[in-house]
Amino acid sequence: MKTVLITKPFEIAVTDTEKPAAKEGEALLKILYGGICGADVASYTGNQPFTTYPRIPGHEFSAEIVSIPENDKGLKVGDVVTANPYFNCGECYSCRRGYVNCCTDNKTMGVQRDGSFCEYVSMPVERIYDGKGLSAKQLALVEPFTISYHAVNRAPVKAGQRVLVVGAGPIGLFALIAAKEKGAEVYVADILDGRLEKAKMFGAKGVINSKNEDIVKRAMEITGGDGFDCCIEACGQSVTFLNCIDCAAFAGNIILIGNGKKETTFLHSILLKKELNVFGSRNSYPQDFRAVIDIIASGRVDVLKMVSDVYPMDRADEAFKALANNNGDLCKILVKISED
Repeated sequence: MKTVLITKPFEIAVTDTEKPAAKEGEALLKILYGGICGADVASYTGNQPFTTYPRIPGHEFSAEIVSIPENDKGLKVGDVVTANPYFNCGECYSCRRGYVNCCTDNKTMGVQRDGSFCEYVSMPVERIYDGKGLSAKQLALVEPFTISYHAVNRAPVKAGQRVLVVGAGPIGLFALIAAKEKGAEVYVADILDGRLEKAKMFGAKGVINSKNEDIVKRAMEITGGDGFDCCIEACGQSVTFLNCIDCAAFAGNIILIGNGKKETTFLHSILLKKELNVFGSRNSYPQDFRAVIDIIASGRVDVLKMVSDVYPMDRADEAFKALANNNGDLCKILVKISED
């Protein structure tokens, strides 16, 4: 089968590898579309500490079932599906308590283990989710949506709350959508006008260009001096975390989705003074996948507006280069692996 392979940083090859055989309890899937995540770009640029080379990238995908054993999920050959790409050990303390997203030995497809940028993968049936008639492109966007949906449930965000999402990349935009689904009034901050326009398109109540405006001053103007009930950090930058602390209301919530790469220095007494709740968020649960599929299937959200471009498999290197050099204009890029 054809496979996209990151052979070493900044080098991608489309090569032939052996087609997998489904083991007991597994289905053979023909991959249709794969989305390029920030983690994949980090592997491509050599900035992903958990990746070894060569590595098949990809953990956001849609697929058609080629073969599958009898199952109680109603899944059958020909169904178009998506799947949970976080492989947990099932034995660590997190797994034993049901926090499978926080497995201490987590192996995510495309990072610690080979991913979905190949024509076929073998996947445990328990990890596969019925696509409920969604298109292959829509289903390739489910996994990144679940990251944000899971995060919004960490606090949790509630109807009527005022929420500030800091960062309008794909994860931030999905956080906007997820918070709106909860009935919140959502504002979005970013330094790029193009991304803020996307936020407006997905229903932001208002936006803040934090490059040109004082984000804390604007936050207080918007909330009448109260601060936001919840601030969602979706950049992974020190300054944006500090922005969230300053923009949050007393007794407010902060949810961290952005994966920071630098240390943040601050006087932690501010957390005590404001009695802030700070929630980390990692991966997602099986129920998050089912909920997100239902949201997309309802027609309330057009997730395809998130897609900036689609590349054929033989031009995957161009797709990765485009995102590695993204000036903020690009949102999600999909790679078409097989005909749907």
